[in-house]
Amino acid sequence: MKASQLLCLLLIVIALVGHANAQESKTINIATEGAFPPWNSVNSSGEIEGFDVDVGKALCERAKISCRFVAQAWDGIIPGLTVGKYDAVMAGMSITEKRKKVIAFSEPYALTSNYFVVANSTGLPAMDPAAAVDLSSDNSATRLLLEALRSNLKGRILGVQGATNAEAFVREVLGGDVEIRTYDKQDNLNLDLLAGRIDGGLADYSVWKAFLDADGGKVASLYGPRISGGVFGPGVGIGLRKNDSNLIRLFNRGILAMKQDGTLKSFSMKWFGIDMVSTP
Repeated sequence: MKASQLLCLLLIVIALVGHANAQESKTINIATEGAFPPWNSVNSSGEIEGFDVDVGKALCERAKISCRFVAQAWDGIIPGLTVGKYDAVMAGMSITEKRKKVIAFSEPYALTSNYFVVANSTGLPAMDPAAAVDLSSDNSATRLLLEALRSNLKGRILGVQGATNAEAFVREVLGGDVEIRTYDKQDNLNLDLLAGRIDGGLADYSVWKAFLDADGGKVASLYGPRISGGVFGPGVGIGLRKNDSNLIRLFNRGILAMKQDGTLKSFSMKWFGIDMVSTP
């Protein structure tokens, strides 16, 4: 090979290596809602914090990549990802088949448990608080619990955060039996519940816990069975573009390691007070 050809080849290799290094050193932008505590919220100093943020920072540190969290309204969070506004979404987002048609997901880094919370003044018929409904299992026990829930809540006004799995469940299962009000943020739903404008709502347990533990939350209580599976998916994952296979692989490797060494569980205990990571 001639010296000129060798020089040309060397320059190409150097350029490729430089490009690869630039890609590796790129800052990864991770979107979160910033209004979904304790998953994510904005503190008094204007900083985004929460379970999602702690997990994301730990994953980036393990992968040796620079990451920055940015706030994004929930209703535009998936479109923003697909058009390249940011590189990943960590916002307490459940993995569902509908979302998987548009984006990819990492392995779950947390599980979900959904409950109705109703005002104590409603005087609804009692239901077993230890009961559980797995929407992935269509059996007689599940059907009986859902029918009891539908009957007991008939005619009530229920709130849900818009464009969430909770809204999808209430519309699909309770349908015309209840009046549904949608909210842009869970905080606004909570305010209406405290003010008596709605009778109750449906959300993830982790969200309700923060509300019920507050002084004002004493006016309401968990109601009915724990609801999981089906429309709520197998758990919470990182939303990613389908063609970002390297990032998907990096995050999956980190999630597995953090499950095994207890890091995810420690973050869960810090923010939720319970283990939201380990499979029952």
